[in-house]
Amino acid sequence: MARELVRAGYAIEPANLLIRSTVPEGSGLSSSAALEVSSALAFLNGRAIKPIELARLCQRAERNFVGMPCGIMDQYISVFGREQSAVRIDCRSLDHRDILLPGSITFVAVNTMVKHALAGSAYQDRVRECTAAVERLQQRFPEATSLRDVSVEQFESAAGLLPEVVRKRARHVVTEDDRVERFVAAGAAGDLEGMGKLMVESHRSLQHDYEVSCAELDFLVDTALGMEGVYGSRMTGGGFGGCTVTMLRRGAEPDFQRQIVAAYEREFRVIPGVYGCRPSAGAGEVKNSETIPPVN
Repeated sequence: MARELVRAGYAIEPANLLIRSTVPEGSGLSSSAALEVSSALAFLNGRAIKPIELARLCQRAERNFVGMPCGIMDQYISVFGREQSAVRIDCRSLDHRDILLPGSITFVAVNTMVKHALAGSAYQDRVRECTAAVERLQQRFPEATSLRDVSVEQFESAAGLLPEVVRKRARHVVTEDDRVERFVAAGAAGDLEGMGKLMVESHRSLQHDYEVSCAELDFLVDTALGMEGVYGSRMTGGGFGGCTVTMLRRGAEPDFQRQIVAAYEREFRVIPGVYGCRPSAGAGEVKNSETIPPVN
């Protein structure tokens, strides 16, 4: 991170850096982006930087130093998060829109405790497969430079151009973009059932088309959907382990936690981590050191 700041024209003095985090590592909850953004702010030591440039710089650190060809979503939300809101991100224009979430719902993440090793997973394979899909689809739609330029209807009309595996990967991306827009509309309308249904559709697409789920994630989703107060559930992050995120009625969290932990332990002989999720503001400089919890 310091190297990217220097490349961006910032002078960085040698310093000791103490890191304290409540974001579990390897869980698919963007711990790397949290570390990148918070470290950058610490190195900057109060010097001004545009929020979007901070997100872009942190993405470059992960792509150029770590070697992970990630998108900008994780770094972006770490910078631009808002209280009680989802953020609709346009990863091409780098614009966003805050989506106020209904106050009657809450979100809970459940950790499979399966190591989320994204760098060693099939992430890069998926990137290559989606690139191959775009190249094939350009035969029918030459204006398409990425899968976001292909509508669901266009994809269905041209799906026969794609080999089976590439077709499945592309179908996930195209339909997921569509689900995002429908989720935003459902949230604006207060359609909680619709929001939950779209989360489940997303998981099934990740499970069967993108093929980045695993038995533990599928078990957590399937089990959650049978519980009182649950609207929807899906895996989050790069997959192959990590966490699910479940949307449920506010106040249903204690029963949900007790039941999901018991069910998972019976099935896998492992106690899952459970984390309440509260949409909050993005990273910022802490002005008063007394607000930082002590390190044990």
